[in-house]
Amino acid sequence: MKRFGIIFVLSSLLTSLVVGCQPPFQPGTYTDDLNRSVSINKIPERIVSHVPSITETLFALGLGERVVGRSDFDDYPEEAKLKPSIGNYFNPSIEKIVALDPDLVLTDGHSKNIKQLDSLNITYLVIDPKDIDDIYKNIELVGKVTGVERKAGKLIDDMKNTVSRVQSQVNDAPKARVIYLIDATDLNNPWTVGPDSLVNALITMAGGENIAAKVPNTYAQLSIEQIIDFNPEIIILPGKHGTAFTAPQALKEHPAWQKTSAVKHDSIPIINADLVDRSGPRLVQGLEELAKIIHTELYQ
Repeated sequence: MKRFGIIFVLSSLLTSLVVGCQPPFQPGTYTDDLNRSVSINKIPERIVSHVPSITETLFALGLGERVVGRSDFDDYPEEAKLKPSIGNYFNPSIEKIVALDPDLVLTDGHSKNIKQLDSLNITYLVIDPKDIDDIYKNIELVGKVTGVERKAGKLIDDMKNTVSRVQSQVNDAPKARVIYLIDATDLNNPWTVGPDSLVNALITMAGGENIAAKVPNTYAQLSIEQIIDFNPEIIILPGKHGTAFTAPQALKEHPAWQKTSAVKHDSIPIINADLVDRSGPRLVQGLEELAKIIHTELYQ
């Protein structure tokens, strides 16, 4: 009996510790990124996300089995592609969402038709972070409303550790002048990222200096004359599967671009656009990739 009693006590303590690691789901009212008050009274079991970064967050939190719908653009991880599509990210099909019978829809609020869910009594949260701190807060929010708060905290800690490691690595390194070309269809007037963009923040955190950091808009179209004056040392081209949206060769063959230090020294790297454009967990991987691009000497 004595041995049984000891085993019972130890078992109870172990159970308490395990349960204590994961705070219980708290029914209540949560505030989303549009300052909407949203009541969630039970753990969502059928979730629709039409935003790639949000879908990535759900899978990173181990919630893939609860995802019942996604947009055509939600392609990571591979398992996400197996989920039913509700159509275009910009204009998701409300009919398809309704047919999936979700108890929670996650959106960034940029789709105008998503507001139709109000009249259909379908609960939705707007997740639209503006910077990396907002991303942490959003992951925490998703963790709370889905009952996986501990996993969310672990994911946030891992992301913060990566950010801290990268910033410590580049802290004392000289800053290189960088331009990130989001659209160089017109090589004489390409589009780049301005001061309020996530990519600008990542470039700065990675030890670079965005040459468009002082333009008035989040995204800006610069003239080739402005670019030559700024003289970028690194031209970063976004791409997918190792192929840039604009080929580096196009810049090398352009008489004006040939005047920049970046082209002269063949410093035109390609980065996976999804790592720096999507405001989800992989953003810190993008930060690390940018640091390796901007400060190659520190990662050799």
